[in-house]
Amino acid sequence: MPNPKRRHSSTRRDKRRTHDKAEAPTLSIDPTTGSHHPRHRAHYFEGELFYKGKKILSKGE
Repeated sequence: MPNPKRRHSSTRRDKRRTHDKAEAPTLSIDPTTGSHHPRHRAHYFEGELFYKGKKILSKGE
């Protein structure tokens, strides 16, 4: 496997790493329940499953 001939400078390394950072997930507020949830994901609220403001599953199902 090829190896670099010369050492890369710390500036060059840091320029490469500028986009490597952890970001908090974007949260949305459900219009029906008012609860916070990750975007584009179904979420439970009081035992019922909601997606895009609509109830998908109830407790009995």
